[in-house]
Amino acid sequence: MNTQTDPPIEIETGPAPSHAVIWLHGLGADGNDFVPIVSELELAAASVRFVFPHAPMQPVTINHGYVMRAWYDIVGVEFGRREDERGVRSSQQRLEELIAREAERGIVPERIVLAGFSQGGAIALQAGLRHRQRLAGIMALSTYVPLASSVAQERDPANADTPVYMAHGAQDEIIPLHVAKRSRQMLVDLGYRVEWHEYAMAHSVCMEEIDHIGAWLRRVLV
Repeated sequence: MNTQTDPPIEIETGPAPSHAVIWLHGLGADGNDFVPIVSELELAAASVRFVFPHAPMQPVTINHGYVMRAWYDIVGVEFGRREDERGVRSSQQRLEELIAREAERGIVPERIVLAGFSQGGAIALQAGLRHRQRLAGIMALSTYVPLASSVAQERDPANADTPVYMAHGAQDEIIPLHVAKRSRQMLVDLGYRVEWHEYAMAHSVCMEEIDHIGAWLRRVLV
């Protein structure tokens, strides 16, 4: 695996940011993917630093070994089986380093939201549920919980009541809706506060969803 990554893209909604959102893109995209959404979230009243890291370049098995940006390898379409545990945990560590970097710049974890789409959302959940300090929230878009069988044992009580936002498209052909619902139910059964949204869309993001994301961020970034 190529662990070399370019510096993250950063956007600040105001001077001297007091909060941060670390937002991970999906398979084959890069940190630029969700940059245009920031201006749509109506966060002008808050000073927030958005951090958009780039996944490393690596071959992806399901795409015939084609090298692309990926947070971990995907072997097949049966999510939860034959997972790239090493890759998932490596990206989890990368996200932990980004959290620590924000803390060094004065933004403590309780003012940080971990967010991501698809693969990026899986890593946000992987890291957020296990982080040893309370976070402001975890936002998981069009995704699922990776390494699900290890969550109950590895989760940290510091984030037992951290708000979790999950959203999914009813016509998602990449990560089927039932996969996401299974992950949501697992989190609910473990006692997490999951805000769930379902949209008439495929594996993507829609305007209604962006409005809901902005409203949720305004609630948790306080």
